[in-house]
Amino acid sequence: MKKYRIFIAINFPPGIKKELLLYQKRWENLPVRWTREDNLHITLVFLGYVREENLLEILEVVRKIVKDRQPFSLHFQRISLGPPKRPPRMIWIEGEESRELTLLRNDLEKELTGLKSKEENRKFKPHMTLGRIKMQEWFKLQQKPKIEEKISLSARVDSIEVMESRLRPAGPDYFILNSTPLG
Repeated sequence: MKKYRIFIAINFPPGIKKELLLYQKRWENLPVRWTREDNLHITLVFLGYVREENLLEILEVVRKIVKDRQPFSLHFQRISLGPPKRPPRMIWIEGEESRELTLLRNDLEKELTGLKSKEENRKFKPHMTLGRIKMQEWFKLQQKPKIEEKISLSARVDSIEVMESRLRPAGPDYFILNSTPLG
């Protein structure tokens, strides 16, 4: 029986992704595995490994939740090391919480709970991972960089995607299985 590593995400248009790549270039000499342009997204719900026969149900749940939602905008306010209050593991761009995003994410989380193979115990914070720190090399740095930059970037959310993650030695590959427009 085949299983898929599934998550629900927000993807962004190429223009926004190209802008994000410019931020990566600022720190390109750091020991970081940078997220590829086509992999930049916000994960709303990570389901983990799910059986093939559950995929149609997941697609239907997402369609049902998303169909009556209107498009909305997300605003990104800073780039920093993350996660907070722990040794940094990534460089990420943090988004502002919004009512639309919170309601959408909570509804997806609630309706998909029985289909998840992995439970998330951390509070949801909208973010995009720009790069993952290569820990062994990072600890060897004489001076650790302080990455804390205010930015102002907005993106319109027009659809929600059900995505598959295939893990590879060079980093994950993400594939959109289904895109559901808002509204």
